[in-house]
Amino acid sequence: MVTSDVYKPHTHEETSELVSSEVAAVLDPTCEYGVRWWNRQARKVRQVSEPDGDGGRRYRKRNAVTMRDREEWIAVPAPAYLPRQLVDQARAMMAAHRAPERTRLARGWELRGIMRCRSCGVLMGTHTSTYNGGKKAYYYYKGHPGRDYRRGTCQQKHVRAEQAEAVVWSFVSGLLKDPARIRAGMERLIEQERNGRNGGPEREAKRWVERIAECDRLRRSYQDQQAAGLMTLDELRERLGELEDTRSLALAEMEVLAQHEERVQGLERDRDALLESYAEAVPDALDGLEPGERNKLYRMLRLEVTPSDDGYAVSGAFCDTGLSP
Repeated sequence: MVTSDVYKPHTHEETSELVSSEVAAVLDPTCEYGVRWWNRQARKVRQVSEPDGDGGRRYRKRNAVTMRDREEWIAVPAPAYLPRQLVDQARAMMAAHRAPERTRLARGWELRGIMRCRSCGVLMGTHTSTYNGGKKAYYYYKGHPGRDYRRGTCQQKHVRAEQAEAVVWSFVSGLLKDPARIRAGMERLIEQERNGRNGGPEREAKRWVERIAECDRLRRSYQDQQAAGLMTLDELRERLGELEDTRSLALAEMEVLAQHEERVQGLERDRDALLESYAEAVPDALDGLEPGERNKLYRMLRLEVTPSDDGYAVSGAFCDTGLSP
């Protein structure tokens, strides 16, 4: 509420700069207005198929929401009831707020954001238990038994942190002594990411740019037809709405392409950093890495650890494997 422009009073001049001239003409010059923003998001719904586990396919709808550029937002005046000074003061207090420092941070969690629950599939959290008046502490990675507000949704037991971290690090530190395997694994991930789009990113991007240009051309053409009396306002509104949907879809697809290219570039940067900074490093230097540095290394390797009945299943920039405690 504090950061929403609906609750922040704007003067007549400020509001007039945000709305169209037709709307500004009917505003009361003596009043202040809040601003409600519309058309902020572009939403795309598409149907995807995925294996159902029985050799067949199942279909579901997937929503993709992207933020539009601020120039595309539509401002709508709203009644303003709060004093401007009060809103500005509240925003200043929020901007100056700093979270309290954790002066008693118990430990670094090497597998935070790396270990995934085999029961519900989400990333596991961390948990610390203390005994004997807080003198003895035990550290665990935990599942989420109440994540869906129902009992029994997650059957994953707590995993002792020290044990899991030692097993995973023993495997990864051995992997770092084989640079050829690291390079091959990262190249495999890069190739999979590049081939994840049908037709090639450059060709797709060119196609969507042409689609946007075509929408702009048709928009001008429809407006000229309406001005010449060849199209009614209702027909123009319908045509422009269709064009807006097509244009929003094209912009959303171009954003997806940009994110895809960024993931590929990120993989390439991590591959080079791994080979230059970690591969063939002396064992003492590797074993001296802090928990945060090991966590960063795991993320560069796209490591994912899942508890299993006889240890841990590990996947990433190498063939999937199983580790025993």
